[in-house]
Amino acid sequence: MSNSYDIIIIGAGVTGCAIARELSKYEASVLVLEKDEDICCGTSKANSGIIHAGYDAKPGSLKAKMNIRGNELMGSLAHELDIPFKRIGSLVVCTDDSQREGIEELYNRGIANGVPDMKILSREEVLEIEPNISDDVVCALYAPTAGIICPFRLNIALAECACQNGVEFSFDTDVTEIIPTDDGFIVETPKGSFQSKVVINAAGCHSDELHNQVSSNKLHITPRRGDYILLDRVCEGFVRHVIFPQPTKLGKGILVTPTVHGNTLIGPTATDTDNKDDATLTADGISKVIQGSAKNTKNTPVKQVITGFSGLRAHEDGGEFILEEAEDCPGFFDCVGIESPGLTACPAIGEYMAGLVSDKLDLRQKDSWNGICHDIRKPFEMAQEDREQLIREYPEYGRIICRCETITEGEIIDSIRRPLGARSLDGIKRRTRAGMGRCQGGFCSPRVMEIISRETGIPLDQVTKSGGNSRILNGRTKDES
Repeated sequence: MSNSYDIIIIGAGVTGCAIARELSKYEASVLVLEKDEDICCGTSKANSGIIHAGYDAKPGSLKAKMNIRGNELMGSLAHELDIPFKRIGSLVVCTDDSQREGIEELYNRGIANGVPDMKILSREEVLEIEPNISDDVVCALYAPTAGIICPFRLNIALAECACQNGVEFSFDTDVTEIIPTDDGFIVETPKGSFQSKVVINAAGCHSDELHNQVSSNKLHITPRRGDYILLDRVCEGFVRHVIFPQPTKLGKGILVTPTVHGNTLIGPTATDTDNKDDATLTADGISKVIQGSAKNTKNTPVKQVITGFSGLRAHEDGGEFILEEAEDCPGFFDCVGIESPGLTACPAIGEYMAGLVSDKLDLRQKDSWNGICHDIRKPFEMAQEDREQLIREYPEYGRIICRCETITEGEIIDSIRRPLGARSLDGIKRRTRAGMGRCQGGFCSPRVMEIISRETGIPLDQVTKSGGNSRILNGRTKDES
């Protein structure tokens, strides 16, 4: 790895990786620095996986513009990256007749933003398409362009595509200082110093800290924790659309949505915190999620909860995306305050920021660029004849490791060997879903650890859940003789 680059991107979440993919179209040396052990370890790994239609953001705002453009791009992007994406539509549910005007305001805002094909549905129309909506429903805003996606696969595929087009990545590389120089920046890390002409700040909840090192125009991020619960796939069909309550100042409220994998996701809460790295799930958070879901849905099968999790959203005080070159620090570009609808907006943000940086550096587009990626082969999603052929050629695709999700040894090996491959249990989980089922890895984790150790050479007692000090094994119960 060189220590000098044209562009350094700080943060390998969905925003940083979308920018990296777009910049990989140009003749430039690009490095992504990530403080954690893998792609998708921050906000991008713990969100609702929803592609928003775009009626919520203030007309004319960057949030609105990036949401609409990102929604438009998502279908073709998902096809190019070979990841699951479904336009199932969303409903904003009104359960109080006195708040009907709020639904009409959202509708008018969506029209101003350019959201297509919206409708306000009557109580009867809502109950016809969603039988498990609350009996108190009055009406709902229907937006058919909303959808659901796998946030892990989106983030990882963006990174893999950038990598196959020449972008370098360095993990476990925390940025400790950014020093402006006459011809760019020196970026200090525990792994040494890196030089670049341009720095792009896509550091999520820590993005204000990096900005404030180089600019006198200070920014402030408040981490906003959101708690979720996930229902087993036996509940598939409980809702068929993304179900939102009417939004508040703190966010879009407790939603209920299908996932692309057949689970049902409920959440998030919205709790402001001072800790930018602590996304610990709490019993109080779970209780609030269950209580909140009951306002819009009935008969919620909460006994089918298989796991819960929390994520942190990077809320900037102004409540707007900041996508610009710092006024008093030429060459330093901010992507700050990327909260909802950040996942939806990521392809648009990538496009927009790459445009700003390419203009700044007068970059030339490459003569050849490959934007097509291929997902891990999934034998149990194949036709039987194709699956049998694959297993004849590669028997490891016939050995099931994760019974809950029917994940094979071949898929786990692929997730380790492919570009930017997994090195931890969570890395395997995000790429393959091994450990995401009903038993939450209780059966398959030891086998997955053995495969990681065998394929990477990492000693078994050094294999981690999520990098750092998260080792699974603390010692041996018996000495080997």
